[in-house]
Amino acid sequence: MLYAVSASPAISSYPIRQSSIQSHRRIPTRLSVCASLPNSANEVKVEYTPWLIVGLGNPGTKYHGTRHNVGFEMIDRISEAEGVVLNTIQSKALIGIGSIGEVPILLAKPQGYMNFSGESVSSHLCVDVVGPLAAYYQVPLRHILLVYDEMSLPSGVIRLQPKAGHGHHNGVKSVMGHLDGSRDFPRMCIGVGNPPGSMDMKAFLLQKFSAVERQQIDAALEQGIEAVRSLVVGGFSHDIRRFNLVQKYKYHKV
Repeated sequence: MLYAVSASPAISSYPIRQSSIQSHRRIPTRLSVCASLPNSANEVKVEYTPWLIVGLGNPGTKYHGTRHNVGFEMIDRISEAEGVVLNTIQSKALIGIGSIGEVPILLAKPQGYMNFSGESVSSHLCVDVVGPLAAYYQVPLRHILLVYDEMSLPSGVIRLQPKAGHGHHNGVKSVMGHLDGSRDFPRMCIGVGNPPGSMDMKAFLLQKFSAVERQQIDAALEQGIEAVRSLVVGGFSHDIRRFNLVQKYKYHKV
């Protein structure tokens, strides 16, 4: 069996209202994990090592709903779908602890602005375990899923990768920098498209989605929830390869 348990408070706590993610506490929580065997019923090997799922974005209502904050939106959707309450501030991030199936997950939204996202994930590299959050919860590099906006993909198209570069994304650069330049951790890239004409890239990313784009992104986020479930339970399996293929051609008419 597998358990997510709370340790004794290390620093002062604040009242929590379960109905609102705006009420936060500052109580570090540990995850206790036991190893497992392959599931012979469906021949899927389930690994019960915790996952750290980090969505990139900027804190504050000013940036809510902008293209650059779609990583935050994905975390919110997973939180709602899996009943994981985001109510704790730790390592400069808003976090929530729960599970997908029997696999523990830690959801995180760094609160130090996009360019400093890496401070929440890691400050040093040690063997295969990294960072403030990753080290504290004993999450290996291969189980840190970074979720962020990607201009090289059409709006609403998602791509999952076991590893990748930074693609000139400042938030990803920050995370990689705090992982001693390592690129060997999973990514979920959510397409937001390219700026029209000669529009400034920064202005484009900090702009809210159009009505059509909003529909595309909302649909993608729902599809992303299922993809994350598949990834956490089965890793980069056939299901993920099939998901990427469907996403790649989702707007191609036959």
